[in-house]
Amino acid sequence: MALEFTELRSFLVLTDHMHFGRASEALHLTQPALTKQIQRLEEKVGGPLLIRAYRQVSLTAAGEVLRLRARSLLREADIVEEAARLAVNGKAGLLKIGFGIASLGAGLPDILTRFRQQNPQVQVVMRDMSTPNQIEALLRGDLTVGFVRLPVDDPGLVTVPILEERLVAAVPRGMPYRNGLACLREQPFVVVSRAGSASHFDHLVQTCRAAGFTPRIVQEVNELFTVLTLVAAGVGVSLVPRSSSQMRVSQVRLLETGLNEAKWKIGLVWRKEDSTDPLVRNFVHMVRRPFAATAKKGLPQRLAKSE
Repeated sequence: MALEFTELRSFLVLTDHMHFGRASEALHLTQPALTKQIQRLEEKVGGPLLIRAYRQVSLTAAGEVLRLRARSLLREADIVEEAARLAVNGKAGLLKIGFGIASLGAGLPDILTRFRQQNPQVQVVMRDMSTPNQIEALLRGDLTVGFVRLPVDDPGLVTVPILEERLVAAVPRGMPYRNGLACLREQPFVVVSRAGSASHFDHLVQTCRAAGFTPRIVQEVNELFTVLTLVAAGVGVSLVPRSSSQMRVSQVRLLETGLNEAKWKIGLVWRKEDSTDPLVRNFVHMVRRPFAATAKKGLPQRLAKSE
């Protein structure tokens, strides 16, 4: 027969007091009830665990072994119980998050910092992925949630818009910028490569075409910060998410394009079947309202339209 935690806990309390009367009081049990629990333990292990003398109790060799192992077992059981309780409340587990250029620049790090502070038992794994790759990973179960460019049209996924972003022109300080994006038609462009972010690359090209030209790309890089650094150095101009202003690269001005085509929405997405998962619910609840406010924090109230 299997040992029961209740019996083991009673046995440990008894070994702490080495007295049936005091142990019974500590356990809020009658002494006969405690005696029966210890007898059941001894029946299960097949021999005596205690040496009983007048008003005195001592442990047999088997009792000493059980005392050491039971204490370790019950400590681990308490840890498991607490972990399970946290998981039921969405406070423990593994959260795999996908993100792209815009969500990273628009406040995701602040969201994750607060989430980790409030949920230290949740293991967070971040994956830098384009929107199409995030969708595939979500459907495979390789991601828990993703921050993607909307719209997303898949019946197996749930999306919540959380932020509106737009591309703005990044030009070296001192470069003239008049009449919107079209004035940059003759300028060389520095961009994040399509391999780095297909959605960002395509959106940049489409926005330029809406302004009446195709960008002359002279340099492709992997990081948005590198784009801004090269713009500051005078290598070229670019279109970057408005939230890039948080990177605070000197000698770069961010200016409005004046085009509706520059806008897009970022959304939080997860699998429909995970909507009842406490961890997903907890994260979604935390993100939905604070994300936009966090993203705006530190952004300029307005960007210049032209000069």
